[in-house]
Amino acid sequence: MAHIEVLPGTNADFEARVKQALPLFARAKGCGGAQLHRVVEHDARYVLVVRWETLEDHMVHFRQSEDFQVWRGLVGGFFAKPPEVIHTQVRVE
Repeated sequence: MAHIEVLPGTNADFEARVKQALPLFARAKGCGGAQLHRVVEHDARYVLVVRWETLEDHMVHFRQSEDFQVWRGLVGGFFAKPPEVIHTQVRVE
């Protein structure tokens, strides 16, 4: 999950760029899908949820790819501060 805060007034453009970038995730090794959630209580905050098969699929295969550079080029200019990225494991379903 990436906790993202965008610059005020850029929500619509940011969301459009994320939508444009979704195919980058879809074709990445080990990616099981991605969703962007807006935090209801804070208009400029989002959570990007990307399902990876392994930590290596994200941190090595995607982060070191050209597609990652394209992703950052599409959305990086909207960030109010660097995203906080955390990795979780499902423990109970």
